[in-house]
Amino acid sequence: MTIEDIRVRGLVQGVGFRPFVWRLAAAHRVSGEVRNDGEGVLIRAEGNDLDGFCRALIAEAPPLARIRSLERTQQNSGTVSPGFRIVDTGGGAKHTGITPDAAICPACRAEIADPAARRYRYAFTNCTHCGPRFSIVDAIPYDRAATRMRDFAMCDPCRAEYENPSDRRFHAQPIACPDCGPQLAFLDRTGRGVAGDPLVLAVAVLRDGGTLALKGLGGFHLACDATNSVAVAELRRRKRRPDKPFALMAADIATIGAFAVMSAAEEALLSDSSGPIVLLRRRPEDAGLAEGLAPRLGTLGWMLPTTPLHQILCTLAGRPLVMTSGNRSGEPQAIANAEALAKLADFADAFLVHDRTIARRLDDSVVAMVAGEARVLRRARGFAPAPLELPPGFAAAPPVLAFGGERKSAFCQIVDGEALLSQHLGDLEDAAAWGEFAAALADYSELFGHRPEALACDLHPGYRATLKARETSADWGLPCVEVQHHHAHVAAAMAENGWPLDGGAVLGIALDGTGYGPDRTVWGGEFLLATYREFRRVGCLKPVALPGGAAAVREPWRNLVVHGIAAFGYDDAMRRFAAAGLAPNLAGKPVTALAAIVARGVNSPLTSSAGRLFDAVGAALGLGFDRVSFEGQAAMEAESLAWRSPVEDGYRFATTDLGGLAILDPAPMWRALLDDLASGYSAADAARRFHLGFADAVAALACDLCRRDGAAAIALSGGVFQNALLLERTIDRLAGCGVPILTQRQVPVNDGGLAYGQAVVAAARLLAREAPHTFG
Repeated sequence: MTIEDIRVRGLVQGVGFRPFVWRLAAAHRVSGEVRNDGEGVLIRAEGNDLDGFCRALIAEAPPLARIRSLERTQQNSGTVSPGFRIVDTGGGAKHTGITPDAAICPACRAEIADPAARRYRYAFTNCTHCGPRFSIVDAIPYDRAATRMRDFAMCDPCRAEYENPSDRRFHAQPIACPDCGPQLAFLDRTGRGVAGDPLVLAVAVLRDGGTLALKGLGGFHLACDATNSVAVAELRRRKRRPDKPFALMAADIATIGAFAVMSAAEEALLSDSSGPIVLLRRRPEDAGLAEGLAPRLGTLGWMLPTTPLHQILCTLAGRPLVMTSGNRSGEPQAIANAEALAKLADFADAFLVHDRTIARRLDDSVVAMVAGEARVLRRARGFAPAPLELPPGFAAAPPVLAFGGERKSAFCQIVDGEALLSQHLGDLEDAAAWGEFAAALADYSELFGHRPEALACDLHPGYRATLKARETSADWGLPCVEVQHHHAHVAAAMAENGWPLDGGAVLGIALDGTGYGPDRTVWGGEFLLATYREFRRVGCLKPVALPGGAAAVREPWRNLVVHGIAAFGYDDAMRRFAAAGLAPNLAGKPVTALAAIVARGVNSPLTSSAGRLFDAVGAALGLGFDRVSFEGQAAMEAESLAWRSPVEDGYRFATTDLGGLAILDPAPMWRALLDDLASGYSAADAARRFHLGFADAVAALACDLCRRDGAAAIALSGGVFQNALLLERTIDRLAGCGVPILTQRQVPVNDGGLAYGQAVVAAARLLAREAPHTFG
C-alpha cells in the first residue's frame, strides 16, 4: 500500500485536529501517525483510500480549524506500524498559525449549568472547541508547556480526558477542573481578600448597584447593572466618560432580543465562536435599560458571554450587564491583578480575579451587519491572529512588517503568502498605548519567528508608528516604504477582496478624518485611481481650513464656521447661521478671531476631510456643538438621527473641475440644509437628506471617474464608511456603474486596517523593485 507524508498548514493546532485525524483514520482504514510541529500538522499515512482520507481532512475539519494548504508527498521507503497513533509534538521552523480565543461552546455551557457535572459553575471550563488560545500561548508549537496553563498540574480525571482521543478534551491545552485548575478570588477595592463564594459576592456587588472589576480572557472589564441608571451614571463619572457608548452583555439571545432588533444574521454573529460585540438597533420600547448607556445613539453594542465566568455571572445576575474595558481613559486595559488594583481602584467597588495569567491584551472585537454583510470594526479577541490570505500575484512577496497609523493602531506582517494583522492596540498618542504597541511588535516577532526584509509605514512624519519604522529601518538596515494614508486604505479593500496584483487600476473612494497628503495638506475625502504600486488623485472634497488643527477635531463648531465661510463668505454665513437658529450656540465663541486666523492661514491647514464635514453638519444640527468627548461623536449622533426619518431625497452637491481634479463642493448642500433649519424642518429629516445627498454625490462622481479613467472596479474604504446609512446608500447607487464594488468585511475599514494596506503596497512595490507615490 501507498505511504504518504501529508502536511497540513493553517490554524490546525489547539482545535482538536489530531483527534479528528485519529478518528478519520479509523473510518478510512488508514494506518500511521499524526503530530504537531512548527509548520502545522504532519501525518504519515498508509492505506488504500488516501485520496478519500485527504478529501475528508478538508471537508470535515473541526469548526475552529482553518486549513490553508494540504501537501502530499509519496514515500518510497520505510514502513508504518499497524493502527494509528498520536505522537508527541515535534519542533521545526515557526510557520503555523495560532488559533484565536473562542467563546464558550454549547457543550461547555451545558456542563457548567449541570449541578451533577464535575465542572458545575467552574469558571475555567473549556474543550477543543472553545476557550483561551492566543491570550495564553507563549510559543509555537501550541502545547500546554508553552501556555500560561503550565503552572497548573492536571489531576488524574483531567489527565484521563486529555489523553483520550475520543474525548472532546483530548489535548485541550487549557483543560482544568475545580480540583486542579485556576481559582477565583474576590477582593475589596483595597485588594484585601473577602471570605465566601467569589461568584456570589460578585453578583451581590452588581445587584447592589456597584461596579465590579472582572478579569476576563484578554484583560479586565468593568461591569455594572445595565438596568440601573444610577450605577451607569456613577461608572461614567468615575471613568470620566460622559458620552462614549458602553458595551452590554446578556446571558442569552432571548434577553438581548427584548432590548434590540435582531436579524437572523445578527443572531448568528452573536453566537459565533469569535464572540464579538455586535451593534444592534435599539427597540423603541427598551425602557428596562438604564439611561445613559449610549446617549443619543440608535444602536447598542451587545455580546453574549465569552467565557464560563461571564456566563455564570450573567446567569446569576439575571439581568444585562455593562461590560466595558477595564482601563483609564486612553490607556490599554489592565491584564494583571496588581495592575488592575493599582489602576482601577478608583473605578471599581470590588474585584473578581483569578490566578491564571494573561499572555497578551485583547480587547473585545466589534462587528456590525451592514449592507447584508458582517463587517469587523475592531479586530481583536476572537479574530486575531487569524491570517488573511493575500491576493493572486503576491505568493513571492518578501517578508514585510507594516507599522500602521496613529489611531486604532495595529501592525501587519506578511510571510508565506499570508498577512497577519495584529489585534487592535489603541491610539498611540497615549504613552501607555505606545508602550503596548512596542511590546506587541516584539511579541509577534518572537512568537511567529517573523524576520522582515522590508518595512512599511504612513507618510505622516509625526506619527509615532512612522518614527518607529524609520528608527527600525536605520537600526536593522532595511528599506522602509512610505505609503500614503488613503492609498493604504484603498489597497486594504483591494487585497481583502482578492484583487490580483495585475488586476488593473481601481477607483478608490477613501473617506475619513485625517490623512497626510503628498502635497502636505490634510486629505480625507479622496477619489484615487490606484493599483497596489501607485495612485493618482483624481477627485476630492473641496478643501476648507482646519482651524486650530487638532482643536477642530474636538470642537465641531469650528468646522461649521469654516464650512459656512467657504460656502457663502463670512457675512452671509453669519446671517444664514442666525436664521437657522444657531446664533445662541455661537454666542461667546471666538468666531471673528477664528475667521481672521483662517484668512491669514495661521494654524489652519487646508483639509478635504469627509470626517470634518460630518462634524460640521452635526454641529449645524446641534450635536456635539461645543466639544465632543470621543472621536466621531457628532457624526454618529447625526447618523442615529437620520435613521429616524422617512425622507428619501438628498441634498445636492456640486462638482467642478480643477485641471483634471474633480472637486465635490458641499455649498449647495449647506444652502439647502440651513434654509430647511430656518423654516423649521426637523433635524432628523435634515440629517437624512445630508446622508443621502452625500452618498448620491459620491457615487455619481465615482461612476463618472470610473468611466473616464477606465477603472476596473470601485473600492470603498476609510472610517467614514463605518456609517451604515452612508455605506448602504453608496453601494446601492454604485450598482449601475457596471464594475465590481470592493468593500471591507474582515479588515476594519477604519485605521485599524491601515497596516494591512501598507503591507500589500510595500510588497507590490518590492516585487516590482520600484516605489513611486503617484502615477506619472
